[in-house]
Amino acid sequence: MSKRAAAALVAGAMVAVLTACGSGGGSGSADKGSGHKLTIGFSQVGAESGWRTANTKSIQDAAKKAGVTLKFSDAQQKQENQIKAIRSFIQQKVDVIAFSPVVESGWDTVLKEAKAAHIPVILTDRAVDSKDESLYVSFLGSDFVEEGKKAGDWLVKEYAATSGEVNIVQLEGTTGSAPANDRKSGFADAIKGEPKFKVVASQTGDFTRAKGKEVMQAFLKSQPKIDVLYAHNDDMALGAIQAIEEAGKKPGTDIKIVSVDGVKDAFTAMSQGKINYDVECNPLLGDQLMELAKKVKAGETVERRIKTEESTFTPEQATAALPNRQY
Repeated sequence: MSKRAAAALVAGAMVAVLTACGSGGGSGSADKGSGHKLTIGFSQVGAESGWRTANTKSIQDAAKKAGVTLKFSDAQQKQENQIKAIRSFIQQKVDVIAFSPVVESGWDTVLKEAKAAHIPVILTDRAVDSKDESLYVSFLGSDFVEEGKKAGDWLVKEYAATSGEVNIVQLEGTTGSAPANDRKSGFADAIKGEPKFKVVASQTGDFTRAKGKEVMQAFLKSQPKIDVLYAHNDDMALGAIQAIEEAGKKPGTDIKIVSVDGVKDAFTAMSQGKINYDVECNPLLGDQLMELAKKVKAGETVERRIKTEESTFTPEQATAALPNRQY
């Protein structure tokens, strides 16, 4: 074969490949053989905690590994930013929209716009409060009510031999958010049969370490006796630990602490005896989300509710797990 003929053959092959890769429009799925990457528009709550940072990294890493084009938006804990991001994803004609809602209510209008554009929506980590369940195809995340119940169940066992009143202060998550609502109700249900448990103060700490410290400082000034702190996430608990220590008290001893998340910094605090019990909320949802999005785009039937596998930790268990903790 001459050099000219060989070059023509190679050029023809390249044209054929490029033609195949460019066919089928801009929103097809690679899994369906169109040659296009799956495109997901993802709106994240923000970067308010170590958990959230790990969640974001998991999704970004999983998208890269799966060959998925990820259009990422950080809402900075503002619902209006998420609504703008979702509308932008609709305009860009992404294949699938996924988001972790800042709060539960107020989503129907924008989700109806996504439905009208025939773009399926997946909820991650947090649910929405809507009577129209056709507005999203699946919810991937933890059972927040069960997490609150696990925290309350531990408290009931921990104080089983105590007859006197047990005064509890509660650091709630962002007002109106699914984890704040559900972790509060699950905890309340677990302790409601025990009159000795009294929630003497409860206030939002916005899931942040700084706000957790600020609110705990106020609790320490306003409440003459605090036996237990229940925090809706580890970052607030870690901020509260600073406030407790600055007040001359010993966290984990003078004030028992039960929290939710299971992040590495909390495991370190547990190994130091500063947190007594932690309920895990797994942020590593990336791989599950990519697989779910591919199935949705391919038109496969998926489960409406997909739960993540999670555990609970005592200080001893946290100490043992600490060296290999990923987040």
